[in-house]
Amino acid sequence: MSRAHDPSPPAAEPIASTSAPQAEPEGEHAAAMRRLADTMLRTALWPGIATVGIATVVAGLVVGLSGVLGALVGGAVATASSMATIGLIKWSRGMHPMAMMAVALGGYTGKILVLMIVMTLLTWVDALHPMSLALTMLATVLVWTAAEAQGFRKTKIPTIVPVAGS
Repeated sequence: MSRAHDPSPPAAEPIASTSAPQAEPEGEHAAAMRRLADTMLRTALWPGIATVGIATVVAGLVVGLSGVLGALVGGAVATASSMATIGLIKWSRGMHPMAMMAVALGGYTGKILVLMIVMTLLTWVDALHPMSLALTMLATVLVWTAAEAQGFRKTKIPTIVPVAGS
């Protein structure tokens, strides 16, 4: 009987390509990702902290104590979110690049959800000035992201690695 007319399911085949990604041993790729994460952290940390400090002073001068508290909380949430990105890079550095991409997209989605939940919960805290919180958070994320991009450029890690023999 030919295979085209056989209604039985095919024999089990290895599904290595669709199984969960396996962590690779620490190699050149993992070392490059660790170096990238370290450089991004060194490049972004101080500009991020400076942004929170400046925003806190401005909010204190313009709004008062609730502005200071809002700016500090907004800066802390933004800094924690940005640090999570670097932690995610370090955690997934030994994975296959395609698995790292899935981790990055999942991490991005998770961060957005967590930030939305945190911001929603913070709207009920009367001690925080919401505009100070939001503007500080936005400024910190933008400065941190720009500094991370600058750090990425400094590492000069090749993003396209040609396959041997092609």
